Amino acid sequence: MEKWTPKHEAPEPLEGPVVATVTGGTVLWFVLFLVQIPFYGWYDDHGHTWWLWTCLAGAGLGLIGVWYVRARDAAIKRDAARAAESGEPAPGARS
Repeated sequence: MEKWTPKHEAPEPLEGPVVATVTGGTVLWFVLFLVQIPFYGWYDDHGHTWWLWTCLAGAGLGLIGVWYVRARDAAIKRDAARAAESGEPAPGARS
């Protein structure tokens, strides 16, 4: 079996409003949870209570995601400022 090697370079990762995207998704999961609470009895009667808990878990994991992407964003900005201060290229910058 041959070892696979890529024929071209991988594209640069897309950067965008990551914090806003994760925050929006977290809010959406929590709103979906809140909207379903009044119908808990129906979900319980039909065996679909996992829908509510899935939404709550999505909101909880989203909070962890918000914390993570904010810390990542701060670290990227801190490294860029440090590189600019020292006159070195920013980490990950292509020459």
